[in-house]
Amino acid sequence: MATHQHRAGEILLPQRERGTFTTIWIRVGIAVACMMITTLVVWFGRAGYRDLDGPLNDFWSCLYYAAVSLSTTGYGDITPVTTTARLVNVLIITPLRFIFLITLIGTTIEQLGSRGRTQIRRQRWRERVSNHTVVVGFGVKGRAAVNTLLESGRDSKSIVVIAENSVECADAGRLGVVVVRGDARREGVLREAQFERAKEMIIAVNSDAVAVLITLTAHQVNKEVAITVAAREGSSASILREAGATSVIMTSESAGRLMAVTLLSPTAGGILEDLIDPSKGLEVVERPVRDDEIGTAPTTLTQHGNLVLSIKRGGQSHRFDSLDITLLERGDTLVVIRHRPEGTS
Repeated sequence: MATHQHRAGEILLPQRERGTFTTIWIRVGIAVACMMITTLVVWFGRAGYRDLDGPLNDFWSCLYYAAVSLSTTGYGDITPVTTTARLVNVLIITPLRFIFLITLIGTTIEQLGSRGRTQIRRQRWRERVSNHTVVVGFGVKGRAAVNTLLESGRDSKSIVVIAENSVECADAGRLGVVVVRGDARREGVLREAQFERAKEMIIAVNSDAVAVLITLTAHQVNKEVAITVAAREGSSASILREAGATSVIMTSESAGRLMAVTLLSPTAGGILEDLIDPSKGLEVVERPVRDDEIGTAPTTLTQHGNLVLSIKRGGQSHRFDSLDITLLERGDTLVVIRHRPEGTS
């Protein structure tokens, strides 16, 4: 976590990036379009206009009138003289003049409008978001967690990243998720992330002490949320659980055990690496039992490429070695190892 502190979080909604030259060409296009529309309007209604030399007869004079009219120069050498021409000036040319001028001075207007739109989008997001996942930290662990959620089919709008580092905030924003810039140890920052309506939280910071403080604050704001925390030291696990963590993942010790298992049993280590690495062929997923599986034994699912690790029934989890469940029932939830569908990574 960065040392810079924020008293309250700043919501950064995903933005569509647009280059400077693209913006300039869009404004030039709008200005030219206004000019041509005005020219054509005057040309088709030229009978209602008079030049100092007489009737308005040529296209270039119409273009000249459009230019001086939209720019509000108004030399007065060409004027509308009929009621129809004057009405067209009021209803068509005057709005085009406003658009033309706003386009020319669009930088200031755009900034004001952008701020207004951002406030409206933020307010709408606050009102609509619920049952979302909050990820604290967007380093290696946080980025991997978000990518895994997105690859599993989660909507990017249902993920909120809290980070202090501007680079991490920008990286998260490019994935299309909502970002709250601030210190997650502060209750105000969590509330900006609408944490009181969140479903789950992942804490992936580099300090166990910071993780404990975030967990305490999060548990105070929302006691029902499921909190998964990445911890570096085994001694922090009990403290994090007492603080309110639902699950604690020991990153350093787990990596050490995986390396030792790979050394002692290369085949077993390869399978574990396969399960962890999203580019490999196996994955662990939790899914509801299907209709065609009801009434069958969990072991029969192996024939269809699903190795059952656990069955959740009535709020209780039954591991594959418990022998408590012999037949699957409607409403069961399975945790299985299966081949990763082709085309996913």
